Amino acid sequence: MPGSTDPTVIRGAAVLNAINLEDLATAMAARRAQARMRIGLAASFVLCFGTFAGWPFVIGWFCLYAGLQALEHRLFANDDAMTPARARIALTLLVLNSATFGALGLHGPFPDGPWGVASGSLLLAGAILNTVTTNMASRAAFTAALAPFAVYIVAMAFAAVWVGATARHGLLLGFAGVMIVISAVMIWRTTARVYRAEVRARAESERRRSEAESAVAAKSAFMAVVSHELRTPISAILAGAAEIERTGEGATKGNARLIGDAGSMMTALLNDLLDMAKLDAGRLAVEQVSFDLRSLLADQMRFWRAQAKTKGLRLRFIGAAATPRLVAGDSLRIRQILNNLISNALKFTDHGSVTVRVGCTPGEAGTIALSVAVIDTGPGMSEDQVSRLFAPFEQLEASVARDHGGTGLGLAISRDLARLMGGDIDVTSTLGEGASFVLRLALQPGEASPSQVEPSAAPFSGGGVQVLVVDDHEINRRALTLMLEPAQVVVTCATSGADALTLLAVRTFDVVLMDCNMPGMDGRAATRILRGAPGPNRATPVIAITGSTSDQDVRECVAAGMNDHVAKPIDVADLHAALARALETQAPSERSSRTA
Repeated sequence: MPGSTDPTVIRGAAVLNAINLEDLATAMAARRAQARMRIGLAASFVLCFGTFAGWPFVIGWFCLYAGLQALEHRLFANDDAMTPARARIALTLLVLNSATFGALGLHGPFPDGPWGVASGSLLLAGAILNTVTTNMASRAAFTAALAPFAVYIVAMAFAAVWVGATARHGLLLGFAGVMIVISAVMIWRTTARVYRAEVRARAESERRRSEAESAVAAKSAFMAVVSHELRTPISAILAGAAEIERTGEGATKGNARLIGDAGSMMTALLNDLLDMAKLDAGRLAVEQVSFDLRSLLADQMRFWRAQAKTKGLRLRFIGAAATPRLVAGDSLRIRQILNNLISNALKFTDHGSVTVRVGCTPGEAGTIALSVAVIDTGPGMSEDQVSRLFAPFEQLEASVARDHGGTGLGLAISRDLARLMGGDIDVTSTLGEGASFVLRLALQPGEASPSQVEPSAAPFSGGGVQVLVVDDHEINRRALTLMLEPAQVVVTCATSGADALTLLAVRTFDVVLMDCNMPGMDGRAATRILRGAPGPNRATPVIAITGSTSDQDVRECVAAGMNDHVAKPIDVADLHAALARALETQAPSERSSRTA
Protein backbone atom coordinates (compact mmCIF):
# COMPACT_ATOMS: atom_id res chain seq x y z
CA MET A 1 0.00 0.00 0.00
CA PRO A 2 1.21 3.54 -0.68
CA GLY A 3 2.96 4.96 2.36
CA SER A 4 3.09 1.58 4.17
CA THR A 5 5.83 1.12 6.77
CA ASP A 6 5.50 -2.69 6.96
CA PRO A 7 9.12 -4.07 6.91
CA THR A 8 8.09 -6.89 4.60
CA VAL A 9 6.63 -4.46 2.09
CA ILE A 10 9.72 -2.26 2.33
CA ARG A 11 12.06 -5.21 1.75
CA GLY A 12 9.93 -6.37 -1.20
CA ALA A 13 10.06 -2.91 -2.76
CA ALA A 14 13.84 -2.81 -2.31
CA VAL A 15 14.23 -6.18 -4.04
CA LEU A 16 12.11 -5.02 -6.99
CA ASN A 17 14.11 -1.80 -7.25
CA ALA A 18 17.31 -3.86 -7.44
CA ILE A 19 15.97 -5.88 -10.39
CA ASN A 20 17.06 -4.77 -13.83
CA LEU A 21 13.67 -4.51 -15.51
CA GLU A 22 15.15 -4.37 -18.99
CA ASP A 23 17.08 -7.60 -18.41
CA LEU A 24 13.93 -9.25 -17.05
CA ALA A 25 12.00 -8.19 -20.16
CA THR A 26 14.72 -9.73 -22.34
CA ALA A 27 14.53 -13.00 -20.42
CA MET A 28 10.73 -13.11 -20.73
CA ALA A 29 11.05 -12.53 -24.48
CA ALA A 30 13.48 -15.47 -24.71
CA ARG A 31 11.04 -17.67 -22.77
CA ARG A 32 8.17 -16.54 -25.03
CA ALA A 33 10.12 -17.74 -28.05
CA GLN A 34 10.38 -21.22 -26.46
CA ALA A 35 6.77 -21.53 -25.25
CA ARG A 36 5.61 -23.92 -28.00
CA MET A 37 8.68 -26.09 -27.55
CA ARG A 38 8.08 -26.40 -23.79
CA ILE A 39 4.43 -27.35 -24.27
CA GLY A 40 5.44 -29.95 -26.89
CA LEU A 41 8.05 -31.37 -24.52
CA ALA A 42 5.47 -31.55 -21.75
CA ALA A 43 3.13 -33.49 -24.06
CA SER A 44 5.87 -36.02 -24.76
CA PHE A 45 6.42 -36.45 -21.00
CA VAL A 46 2.71 -37.23 -20.60
CA LEU A 47 3.10 -40.11 -23.02
CA CYS A 48 6.27 -41.34 -21.34
CA PHE A 49 5.20 -41.08 -17.69
CA GLY A 50 1.49 -41.72 -18.01
CA THR A 51 1.86 -45.45 -17.38
CA PHE A 52 4.22 -45.04 -14.39
CA ALA A 53 2.71 -42.07 -12.57
CA GLY A 54 -0.91 -42.66 -13.51
CA TRP A 55 -2.85 -41.06 -16.31
CA PRO A 56 -5.08 -38.87 -14.14
CA PHE A 57 -2.02 -37.29 -12.52
CA VAL A 58 -0.04 -36.62 -15.73
CA ILE A 59 -3.08 -35.28 -17.61
CA GLY A 60 -3.91 -32.94 -14.74
CA TRP A 61 -0.26 -31.95 -14.53
CA PHE A 62 -0.16 -31.20 -18.27
CA CYS A 63 -3.31 -29.06 -18.12
CA LEU A 64 -1.91 -27.00 -15.26
CA TYR A 65 1.54 -26.57 -16.87
CA ALA A 66 0.14 -25.72 -20.33
CA GLY A 67 -2.26 -23.26 -18.74
CA LEU A 68 0.58 -21.48 -16.95
CA GLN A 69 2.60 -21.36 -20.17
CA ALA A 70 -0.36 -19.91 -22.06
CA LEU A 71 -0.95 -17.32 -19.34
CA GLU A 72 2.72 -16.28 -19.40
CA HIS A 73 2.68 -16.02 -23.18
CA ARG A 74 -0.51 -13.97 -23.17
CA LEU A 75 0.60 -11.55 -20.47
CA PHE A 76 4.02 -10.96 -22.04
CA ALA A 77 3.15 -11.37 -25.72
CA ASN A 78 3.76 -7.68 -26.45
CA ASP A 79 7.00 -5.80 -25.92
CA ASP A 80 5.45 -3.53 -23.34
CA ALA A 81 7.77 -1.76 -20.92
CA MET A 82 8.59 -3.88 -17.87
CA THR A 83 7.19 -2.11 -14.82
CA PRO A 84 7.58 -3.17 -11.16
CA ALA A 85 3.99 -4.52 -11.19
CA ARG A 86 4.65 -6.57 -14.33
CA ALA A 87 7.95 -7.74 -12.81
CA ARG A 88 6.07 -9.20 -9.80
CA ILE A 89 3.75 -11.09 -12.14
CA ALA A 90 6.65 -12.34 -14.25
CA LEU A 91 8.64 -13.65 -11.28
CA THR A 92 5.54 -15.28 -9.79
CA LEU A 93 4.82 -17.08 -13.06
CA LEU A 94 8.44 -18.23 -13.30
CA VAL A 95 8.24 -19.80 -9.82
CA LEU A 96 4.87 -21.44 -10.57
CA ASN A 97 6.05 -22.81 -13.93
CA SER A 98 9.17 -24.35 -12.44
CA ALA A 99 7.27 -25.72 -9.46
CA THR A 100 4.66 -27.32 -11.73
CA PHE A 101 7.21 -28.82 -14.13
CA GLY A 102 9.40 -30.16 -11.30
CA ALA A 103 6.40 -31.88 -9.68
CA LEU A 104 6.50 -34.45 -12.49
CA GLY A 105 10.05 -35.45 -11.60
CA LEU A 106 9.23 -35.67 -7.90
CA HIS A 107 5.96 -37.64 -8.21
CA GLY A 108 6.17 -39.67 -11.39
CA PRO A 109 9.07 -42.08 -10.72
CA PHE A 110 8.07 -43.09 -7.14
CA PRO A 111 6.50 -46.43 -8.05
CA ASP A 112 9.80 -47.63 -9.58
CA GLY A 113 11.94 -47.20 -6.48
CA PRO A 114 15.48 -45.75 -6.40
CA TRP A 115 15.93 -46.03 -10.16
CA GLY A 116 12.81 -43.99 -10.60
CA VAL A 117 14.22 -41.35 -8.26
CA ALA A 118 17.42 -41.27 -10.34
CA SER A 119 15.41 -40.76 -13.55
CA GLY A 120 13.46 -37.97 -11.88
CA SER A 121 16.76 -36.36 -10.82
CA LEU A 122 17.98 -36.47 -14.42
CA LEU A 123 14.72 -34.86 -15.54
CA LEU A 124 15.21 -32.03 -13.05
CA ALA A 125 18.89 -31.63 -14.05
CA GLY A 126 17.80 -31.15 -17.67
CA ALA A 127 15.23 -28.59 -16.57
CA ILE A 128 17.93 -26.72 -14.61
CA LEU A 129 20.17 -26.67 -17.71
CA ASN A 130 17.34 -25.16 -19.77
CA THR A 131 16.78 -22.60 -17.00
CA VAL A 132 20.43 -21.51 -17.31
CA THR A 133 20.31 -21.01 -21.08
CA THR A 134 16.87 -19.37 -21.19
CA ASN A 135 17.34 -16.87 -18.37
CA MET A 136 20.95 -15.82 -18.86
CA ALA A 137 19.86 -12.21 -19.47
CA SER A 138 18.35 -11.70 -16.00
CA ARG A 139 19.62 -12.71 -12.58
CA ALA A 140 16.11 -12.29 -11.12
CA ALA A 141 14.52 -14.53 -13.74
CA PHE A 142 17.20 -17.19 -13.28
CA THR A 143 16.83 -17.17 -9.50
CA ALA A 144 13.03 -17.38 -9.64
CA ALA A 145 13.06 -20.25 -12.15
CA LEU A 146 15.87 -22.14 -10.42
CA ALA A 147 14.56 -22.03 -6.85
CA PRO A 148 11.80 -24.68 -7.19
CA PHE A 149 14.12 -27.03 -9.13
CA ALA A 150 16.82 -26.65 -6.45
CA VAL A 151 14.32 -27.59 -3.73
CA TYR A 152 13.05 -30.56 -5.76
CA ILE A 153 16.47 -31.98 -6.64
CA VAL A 154 17.60 -31.86 -2.99
CA ALA A 155 14.27 -33.37 -1.91
CA MET A 156 15.06 -36.31 -4.20
CA ALA A 157 17.55 -37.51 -1.58
CA PHE A 158 14.78 -37.90 0.99
CA ALA A 159 12.52 -39.42 -1.65
CA ALA A 160 15.19 -42.01 -2.43
CA VAL A 161 15.39 -43.07 1.23
CA TRP A 162 11.58 -43.10 1.40
CA VAL A 163 11.30 -45.60 -1.44
CA GLY A 164 14.00 -47.97 -0.13
CA ALA A 165 17.46 -46.54 -0.73
CA THR A 166 20.07 -46.61 2.07
CA ALA A 167 20.90 -43.44 3.98
CA ARG A 168 24.33 -43.48 2.36
CA HIS A 169 22.84 -43.51 -1.12
CA GLY A 170 20.36 -40.82 -0.12
CA LEU A 171 23.18 -38.62 1.18
CA LEU A 172 25.14 -39.20 -2.03
CA LEU A 173 22.11 -38.26 -4.14
CA GLY A 174 21.53 -35.14 -2.04
CA PHE A 175 25.16 -34.12 -2.42
CA ALA A 176 24.90 -34.64 -6.20
CA GLY A 177 21.76 -32.47 -6.27
CA VAL A 178 23.52 -29.67 -4.40
CA MET A 179 26.48 -29.88 -6.81
CA ILE A 180 24.11 -29.67 -9.77
CA VAL A 181 22.56 -26.48 -8.37
CA ILE A 182 25.98 -24.97 -7.61
CA SER A 183 27.23 -25.89 -11.09
CA ALA A 184 24.11 -24.34 -12.60
CA VAL A 185 24.81 -21.09 -10.76
CA MET A 186 28.45 -21.10 -11.89
CA ILE A 187 27.49 -21.84 -15.49
CA TRP A 188 24.87 -19.08 -15.38
CA ARG A 189 27.42 -16.58 -14.06
CA THR A 190 29.82 -17.45 -16.89
CA THR A 191 27.20 -17.40 -19.65
CA ALA A 192 25.65 -14.20 -18.26
CA ARG A 193 29.07 -12.55 -18.30
CA VAL A 194 29.62 -13.62 -21.91
CA TYR A 195 26.09 -12.54 -22.84
CA ARG A 196 26.55 -9.10 -21.31
CA ALA A 197 29.89 -8.71 -23.06
CA GLU A 198 28.19 -9.61 -26.34
CA VAL A 199 25.42 -7.10 -25.65
CA ARG A 200 27.99 -4.40 -24.91
CA ALA A 201 29.93 -5.28 -28.05
CA ARG A 202 26.75 -5.18 -30.11
CA ALA A 203 25.81 -1.80 -28.62
CA GLU A 204 29.32 -0.47 -29.30
CA SER A 205 29.16 -1.76 -32.86
CA GLU A 206 25.77 -0.11 -33.35
CA ARG A 207 27.11 3.14 -31.90
CA ARG A 208 30.09 3.10 -34.23
CA ARG A 209 27.88 2.24 -37.20
CA SER A 210 25.63 5.16 -36.31
CA GLU A 211 28.66 7.44 -36.00
CA ALA A 212 29.99 6.21 -39.35
CA GLU A 213 26.63 6.84 -41.01
CA SER A 214 26.52 10.31 -39.45
CA ALA A 215 30.04 10.98 -40.71
CA VAL A 216 29.11 9.85 -44.23
CA ALA A 217 25.98 11.99 -44.11
CA ALA A 218 28.02 14.97 -42.93
CA LYS A 219 30.53 14.38 -45.71
CA SER A 220 27.74 14.18 -48.27
CA ALA A 221 26.20 17.38 -46.94
CA PHE A 222 29.60 19.07 -47.03
CA MET A 223 30.16 17.91 -50.60
CA ALA A 224 26.73 19.23 -51.59
CA VAL A 225 27.53 22.66 -50.13
CA VAL A 226 30.99 22.73 -51.71
CA SER A 227 29.48 21.61 -55.00
CA HIS A 228 26.98 24.45 -55.00
CA GLU A 229 29.62 27.02 -54.07
CA LEU A 230 32.16 25.78 -56.64
CA ARG A 231 29.67 25.49 -59.47
CA THR A 232 28.91 29.22 -59.23
CA PRO A 233 32.42 30.45 -60.14
CA ILE A 234 32.90 27.61 -62.65
CA SER A 235 29.70 28.66 -64.42
CA ALA A 236 31.03 32.21 -64.63
CA ILE A 237 34.39 30.98 -65.97
CA LEU A 238 32.71 28.90 -68.66
CA ALA A 239 30.29 31.68 -69.60
CA GLY A 240 33.04 34.28 -69.83
CA ALA A 241 35.29 31.97 -71.83
CA ALA A 242 32.47 31.14 -74.26
CA GLU A 243 31.69 34.84 -74.78
CA ILE A 244 35.36 35.76 -75.35
CA GLU A 245 35.79 32.84 -77.75
CA ARG A 246 32.68 33.94 -79.65
CA THR A 247 33.73 37.56 -80.02
CA GLY A 248 37.55 37.36 -79.84
CA GLU A 249 40.14 36.84 -82.55
CA GLY A 250 43.51 35.18 -82.90
CA ALA A 251 45.37 34.50 -79.65
CA THR A 252 42.48 35.81 -77.58
CA LYS A 253 40.20 33.19 -79.06
CA GLY A 254 42.73 30.45 -78.32
CA ASN A 255 43.21 31.64 -74.72
CA ALA A 256 39.45 31.65 -74.20
CA ARG A 257 39.26 28.09 -75.47
CA LEU A 258 42.03 27.12 -73.03
CA ILE A 259 40.09 28.68 -70.14
CA GLY A 260 36.97 26.83 -71.24
CA ASP A 261 38.84 23.52 -71.39
CA ALA A 262 40.25 24.11 -67.90
CA GLY A 263 36.75 24.90 -66.61
CA SER A 264 35.46 21.70 -68.16
CA MET A 265 38.24 19.73 -66.42
CA MET A 266 37.27 21.33 -63.09
CA THR A 267 33.65 20.35 -63.75
CA ALA A 268 34.65 16.75 -64.45
CA LEU A 269 36.71 16.59 -61.25
CA LEU A 270 33.86 18.07 -59.22
CA ASN A 271 31.41 15.54 -60.68
CA ASP A 272 33.79 12.69 -59.81
CA LEU A 273 34.06 13.87 -56.21
CA LEU A 274 30.28 14.14 -55.91
CA ASP A 275 29.75 10.70 -57.42
CA MET A 276 32.27 9.22 -54.97
CA ALA A 277 30.50 10.85 -52.03
CA LYS A 278 27.11 9.58 -53.21
CA LEU A 279 28.46 6.06 -53.78
CA ASP A 280 29.97 6.02 -50.27
CA ALA A 281 26.64 7.13 -48.82
CA GLY A 282 24.66 4.63 -50.91
CA ARG A 283 22.57 7.46 -52.34
CA LEU A 284 23.49 7.14 -56.01
CA ALA A 285 20.63 5.63 -58.04
CA VAL A 286 20.62 4.34 -61.61
CA GLU A 287 17.81 4.63 -64.14
CA GLN A 288 16.10 2.13 -66.39
CA VAL A 289 15.25 4.08 -69.55
CA SER A 290 15.22 2.93 -73.17
CA PHE A 291 18.04 4.36 -75.31
CA ASP A 292 19.87 3.68 -78.57
CA LEU A 293 22.97 1.71 -77.60
CA ARG A 294 24.44 1.74 -81.10
CA SER A 295 24.17 5.53 -81.30
CA LEU A 296 25.70 5.90 -77.84
CA LEU A 297 28.74 3.84 -78.84
CA ALA A 298 29.07 5.69 -82.15
CA ASP A 299 28.95 9.03 -80.34
CA GLN A 300 31.72 7.90 -78.00
CA MET A 301 33.92 6.94 -80.95
CA ARG A 302 33.33 10.29 -82.67
CA PHE A 303 34.05 12.16 -79.45
CA TRP A 304 37.43 10.51 -78.86
CA ARG A 305 38.58 10.11 -82.48
CA ALA A 306 40.05 13.64 -82.61
CA GLN A 307 42.23 13.02 -79.53
CA ALA A 308 43.38 9.67 -80.93
CA LYS A 309 44.31 11.36 -84.21
CA THR A 310 46.26 14.06 -82.36
CA LYS A 311 48.40 11.37 -80.69
CA GLY A 312 48.81 9.42 -83.92
CA LEU A 313 46.79 6.46 -82.61
CA ARG A 314 44.29 4.30 -84.42
CA LEU A 315 40.88 4.17 -82.73
CA ARG A 316 38.92 1.12 -83.86
CA PHE A 317 35.34 0.03 -83.22
CA ILE A 318 34.55 -3.69 -83.65
CA GLY A 319 31.13 -5.28 -83.28
CA ALA A 320 28.88 -2.41 -84.34
CA ALA A 321 26.76 -4.58 -86.66
CA ALA A 322 25.88 -7.03 -83.87
CA THR A 323 25.00 -4.30 -81.37
CA PRO A 324 21.26 -3.94 -80.67
CA ARG A 325 19.78 -0.50 -81.03
CA LEU A 326 17.24 -0.19 -78.23
CA VAL A 327 18.12 -1.36 -74.72
CA ALA A 328 16.98 -0.22 -71.27
CA GLY A 329 19.45 1.05 -68.71
CA ASP A 330 21.21 4.18 -67.48
CA SER A 331 22.75 5.63 -70.63
CA LEU A 332 24.35 8.52 -68.72
CA ARG A 333 26.28 6.20 -66.40
CA ILE A 334 27.23 3.81 -69.22
CA ARG A 335 28.55 6.80 -71.17
CA GLN A 336 30.47 7.94 -68.08
CA ILE A 337 32.12 4.52 -67.68
CA LEU A 338 33.07 4.31 -71.36
CA ASN A 339 34.48 7.85 -71.26
CA ASN A 340 36.73 6.86 -68.36
CA LEU A 341 37.90 3.63 -69.99
CA ILE A 342 38.59 5.15 -73.44
CA SER A 343 40.15 8.29 -71.93
CA ASN A 344 42.56 6.19 -69.84
CA ALA A 345 43.45 3.99 -72.82
CA LEU A 346 44.28 7.03 -74.98
CA LYS A 347 46.09 8.75 -72.11
CA PHE A 348 48.54 5.90 -71.48
CA THR A 349 49.02 4.71 -75.08
CA ASP A 350 51.72 6.48 -77.13
CA HIS A 351 52.00 4.11 -80.09
CA GLY A 352 49.68 1.65 -81.79
CA SER A 353 45.93 1.59 -81.31
CA VAL A 354 42.97 1.57 -78.98
CA THR A 355 40.24 -0.92 -79.88
CA VAL A 356 36.67 -0.89 -78.60
CA ARG A 357 35.17 -4.35 -79.08
CA VAL A 358 31.45 -4.81 -78.35
CA GLY A 359 29.73 -8.15 -77.83
CA CYS A 360 26.08 -8.91 -77.08
CA THR A 361 24.64 -12.33 -76.25
CA PRO A 362 21.29 -13.48 -74.83
CA GLY A 363 21.38 -13.37 -71.04
CA GLU A 364 19.22 -14.82 -68.27
CA ALA A 365 15.51 -14.00 -68.04
CA GLY A 366 15.44 -12.32 -71.43
CA THR A 367 18.25 -9.84 -70.69
CA ILE A 368 21.02 -8.79 -73.07
CA ALA A 369 24.54 -9.60 -71.84
CA LEU A 370 26.64 -6.65 -73.00
CA SER A 371 30.42 -6.66 -72.94
CA VAL A 372 32.49 -3.69 -74.05
CA ALA A 373 36.25 -4.31 -74.12
CA VAL A 374 38.65 -1.37 -74.39
CA ILE A 375 42.00 -2.77 -75.49
CA ASP A 376 45.15 -0.67 -75.82
CA THR A 377 48.75 -1.24 -76.90
CA GLY A 378 50.19 0.83 -74.08
CA PRO A 379 52.87 -0.06 -71.52
CA GLY A 380 50.69 -2.53 -69.65
CA MET A 381 50.75 -3.14 -65.90
CA SER A 382 52.27 -5.53 -63.38
CA GLU A 383 50.15 -7.70 -61.09
CA ASP A 384 50.82 -5.33 -58.19
CA GLN A 385 49.68 -2.34 -60.24
CA VAL A 386 46.52 -4.15 -61.32
CA SER A 387 45.70 -4.95 -57.68
CA ARG A 388 45.82 -1.20 -56.84
CA LEU A 389 44.07 -0.04 -59.97
CA PHE A 390 40.56 0.47 -58.55
CA ALA A 391 41.57 2.09 -55.24
CA PRO A 392 40.23 5.66 -54.95
CA PHE A 393 42.88 8.42 -55.28
CA GLU A 394 45.44 5.74 -56.21
CA GLN A 395 47.88 6.35 -59.07
CA LEU A 396 50.11 3.59 -60.42
CA GLU A 397 53.21 5.73 -60.01
CA ALA A 398 54.01 9.13 -58.56
CA SER A 399 54.82 10.39 -62.07
CA VAL A 400 51.36 9.58 -63.43
CA ALA A 401 49.63 12.55 -61.82
CA ARG A 402 52.48 14.82 -62.90
CA ASP A 403 52.53 13.64 -66.52
CA HIS A 404 48.86 12.90 -67.16
CA GLY A 405 46.88 14.62 -64.39
CA GLY A 406 43.82 13.12 -62.76
CA THR A 407 42.97 12.04 -59.22
CA GLY A 408 42.66 8.27 -59.58
CA LEU A 409 38.90 8.45 -59.05
CA GLY A 410 37.72 7.58 -62.55
CA LEU A 411 38.27 3.82 -62.52
CA ALA A 412 37.08 3.41 -58.92
CA ILE A 413 33.85 5.24 -59.72
CA SER A 414 33.43 3.32 -62.98
CA ARG A 415 33.65 -0.06 -61.29
CA ASP A 416 31.26 1.02 -58.51
CA LEU A 417 28.80 2.30 -61.12
CA ALA A 418 29.04 -0.96 -63.06
CA ARG A 419 28.34 -2.97 -59.90
CA LEU A 420 25.48 -0.64 -59.02
CA MET A 421 23.95 -1.57 -62.39
CA GLY A 422 24.45 -5.29 -61.69
CA GLY A 423 27.63 -5.66 -63.74
CA ASP A 424 31.38 -5.34 -63.24
CA ILE A 425 34.65 -4.29 -64.86
CA ASP A 426 37.42 -6.86 -65.42
CA VAL A 427 41.00 -6.01 -66.30
CA THR A 428 43.81 -8.12 -67.74
CA SER A 429 47.26 -6.76 -68.45
CA THR A 430 50.86 -7.83 -68.94
CA LEU A 431 53.73 -5.44 -68.43
CA GLY A 432 54.88 -4.21 -71.82
CA GLU A 433 51.93 -5.73 -73.72
CA GLY A 434 49.04 -3.34 -73.14
CA ALA A 435 45.84 -3.74 -71.15
CA SER A 436 42.25 -4.81 -71.65
CA PHE A 437 39.33 -3.40 -69.63
CA VAL A 438 36.00 -5.19 -70.07
CA LEU A 439 32.69 -3.67 -68.97
CA ARG A 440 30.02 -6.33 -68.45
CA LEU A 441 26.34 -5.42 -67.97
CA ALA A 442 22.99 -7.20 -68.17
CA LEU A 443 20.56 -4.84 -69.93
CA GLN A 444 16.85 -5.20 -70.54
CA PRO A 445 15.49 -4.97 -74.10
CA GLY A 446 14.33 -1.41 -74.83
CA GLU A 447 11.15 -0.09 -76.37
CA ALA A 448 10.75 2.85 -78.70
CA SER A 449 8.93 5.76 -77.07
CA PRO A 450 7.11 8.54 -78.90
CA SER A 451 8.64 11.01 -76.46
CA GLN A 452 12.14 10.09 -77.56
CA VAL A 453 12.68 12.67 -80.27
CA GLU A 454 15.91 13.99 -81.63
CA PRO A 455 16.81 17.45 -80.32
CA SER A 456 16.81 20.25 -82.81
CA ALA A 457 20.26 21.08 -84.18
CA ALA A 458 19.25 24.66 -84.99
CA PRO A 459 20.71 27.30 -82.64
CA PHE A 460 18.29 28.89 -80.22
CA SER A 461 17.17 32.38 -81.07
CA GLY A 462 14.83 34.12 -78.67
CA GLY A 463 14.80 37.66 -79.96
CA GLY A 464 12.41 39.74 -77.86
CA VAL A 465 11.70 36.93 -75.36
CA GLN A 466 11.36 38.24 -71.81
CA VAL A 467 13.44 36.17 -69.35
CA LEU A 468 13.57 36.72 -65.58
CA VAL A 469 16.83 35.50 -64.00
CA VAL A 470 16.46 34.86 -60.25
CA ASP A 471 19.72 34.28 -58.33
CA ASP A 472 21.20 35.68 -55.12
CA HIS A 473 24.75 35.53 -56.49
CA GLU A 474 25.89 38.38 -58.76
CA ILE A 475 28.38 36.15 -60.57
CA ASN A 476 25.61 33.75 -61.52
CA ARG A 477 23.39 36.57 -62.76
CA ARG A 478 26.19 38.00 -64.88
CA ALA A 479 27.11 34.57 -66.23
CA LEU A 480 23.52 33.81 -67.24
CA THR A 481 23.21 37.23 -68.86
CA LEU A 482 26.35 36.54 -70.90
CA MET A 483 25.01 33.16 -72.00
CA LEU A 484 21.68 34.68 -73.07
CA GLU A 485 23.12 37.65 -74.98
CA PRO A 486 23.79 35.69 -78.22
CA ALA A 487 20.11 34.60 -78.26
CA GLN A 488 19.04 38.28 -78.11
CA VAL A 489 16.60 37.77 -75.24
CA VAL A 490 15.54 40.55 -72.88
CA VAL A 491 16.99 39.74 -69.44
CA THR A 492 15.66 41.06 -66.14
CA CYS A 493 17.36 40.06 -62.87
CA ALA A 494 16.04 39.49 -59.35
CA THR A 495 18.27 38.88 -56.33
CA SER A 496 15.89 36.79 -54.21
CA GLY A 497 12.71 34.75 -54.33
CA ALA A 498 10.73 37.57 -52.69
CA ASP A 499 12.00 40.14 -55.24
CA ALA A 500 11.13 37.74 -58.05
CA LEU A 501 7.54 37.36 -56.81
CA THR A 502 7.21 41.15 -56.65
CA LEU A 503 8.30 41.48 -60.30
CA LEU A 504 6.18 38.53 -61.41
CA ALA A 505 3.11 40.12 -59.88
CA VAL A 506 3.34 43.27 -62.05
CA ARG A 507 5.24 42.29 -65.21
CA THR A 508 4.76 39.53 -67.74
CA PHE A 509 7.65 37.19 -68.61
CA ASP A 510 8.01 34.34 -71.07
CA VAL A 511 10.44 32.22 -69.01
CA VAL A 512 11.79 32.31 -65.46
CA LEU A 513 15.29 30.98 -64.67
CA MET A 514 15.06 30.20 -60.94
CA ASP A 515 18.01 29.30 -58.73
CA CYS A 516 16.96 26.55 -56.32
CA ASN A 517 19.29 27.41 -53.43
CA MET A 518 18.85 30.95 -52.15
CA PRO A 519 18.83 32.29 -48.59
CA GLY A 520 15.44 33.05 -47.12
CA MET A 521 12.94 31.93 -49.75
CA ASP A 522 14.50 29.35 -52.06
CA GLY A 523 13.51 28.77 -55.68
CA ARG A 524 11.11 25.91 -54.98
CA ALA A 525 9.20 27.88 -52.36
CA ALA A 526 8.97 30.90 -54.68
CA THR A 527 7.66 28.69 -57.49
CA ARG A 528 5.01 27.14 -55.25
CA ILE A 529 3.78 30.61 -54.31
CA LEU A 530 3.81 31.68 -57.97
CA ARG A 531 1.75 28.68 -59.01
CA GLY A 532 -0.75 29.10 -56.17
CA ALA A 533 -1.50 32.81 -56.53
CA PRO A 534 -3.38 34.55 -59.35
CA GLY A 535 -1.26 36.73 -61.58
CA PRO A 536 0.05 37.24 -65.11
CA ASN A 537 2.82 34.63 -64.69
CA ARG A 538 0.97 31.84 -62.94
CA ALA A 539 1.49 29.52 -65.94
CA THR A 540 4.87 30.92 -67.07
CA PRO A 541 7.49 28.15 -67.55
CA VAL A 542 10.02 28.03 -64.70
CA ILE A 543 13.41 26.43 -65.34
CA ALA A 544 15.30 25.35 -62.22
CA ILE A 545 18.98 26.26 -62.01
CA THR A 546 20.35 23.65 -59.62
CA GLY A 547 23.69 22.31 -58.51
CA SER A 548 22.27 18.80 -58.13
CA THR A 549 20.79 16.54 -60.78
CA SER A 550 19.82 13.66 -58.51
CA ASP A 551 16.44 12.03 -59.05
CA GLN A 552 15.25 13.31 -55.68
CA ASP A 553 16.23 16.89 -56.52
CA VAL A 554 14.50 16.74 -59.91
CA ARG A 555 11.35 15.29 -58.33
CA GLU A 556 11.29 18.10 -55.77
CA CYS A 557 11.59 20.68 -58.55
CA VAL A 558 8.70 19.12 -60.48
CA ALA A 559 6.60 18.89 -57.31
CA ALA A 560 7.16 22.60 -56.69
CA GLY A 561 5.77 23.43 -60.15
CA MET A 562 9.00 23.83 -62.14
CA ASN A 563 8.92 22.77 -65.77
CA ASP A 564 12.56 21.92 -66.48
CA HIS A 565 16.01 22.10 -64.92
CA VAL A 566 19.58 22.99 -65.93
CA ALA A 567 22.52 21.80 -63.85
CA LYS A 568 25.42 23.94 -62.71
CA PRO A 569 28.01 24.57 -64.03
CA ILE A 570 25.72 25.68 -66.84
CA ASP A 571 26.45 24.59 -70.37
CA VAL A 572 25.29 27.17 -72.92
CA ALA A 573 23.81 24.51 -75.20
CA ASP A 574 21.87 22.95 -72.31
CA LEU A 575 20.52 26.35 -71.28
CA HIS A 576 19.41 27.26 -74.80
CA ALA A 577 17.81 23.83 -75.26
CA ALA A 578 15.83 24.27 -72.02
CA LEU A 579 14.65 27.71 -73.17
CA ALA A 580 13.57 26.27 -76.50
CA ARG A 581 11.59 23.53 -74.77
CA ALA A 582 9.94 26.08 -72.46
CA LEU A 583 8.89 28.32 -75.34
CA GLU A 584 7.52 25.36 -77.30
CA THR A 585 4.92 24.90 -74.54
CA GLN A 586 3.47 28.33 -75.27
CA ALA A 587 1.34 29.29 -78.24
CA PRO A 588 2.95 31.91 -80.55
CA SER A 589 0.01 34.25 -79.99
CA GLU A 590 0.54 34.01 -76.24
CA ARG A 591 4.24 34.81 -76.59
CA SER A 592 3.59 37.74 -78.87
CA SER A 593 1.11 39.18 -76.40
CA ARG A 594 3.69 38.81 -73.65
CA THR A 595 6.39 40.56 -75.65
CA ALA A 596 4.14 43.27 -77.16
